[in-house]
Amino acid sequence: MNGHQHAKSASQTKDRNYAHLSKSLARLSRAMGQTADLFEQLHLDLDAMRTLAGIHSAQFMTVAAELNPGRNADVE
Repeated sequence: MNGHQHAKSASQTKDRNYAHLSKSLARLSRAMGQTADLFEQLHLDLDAMRTLAGIHSAQFMTVAAELNPGRNADVE
């Protein structure tokens, strides 16, 4: 293999490696976008769960107060 062919082969290898890197970075970018979307949805779900937990706590305390009216007088 002469010097010209070796340089051409190295250039082709470099081009293939850059093309592979480009595709990998594109996949990484898409994955990061999907991850960001999932974190946004997780944030919304956690807010909804916090609201639901607050509502259920209030319901539980209301039911407990109705079922045990004498205990509330001791606490106050």
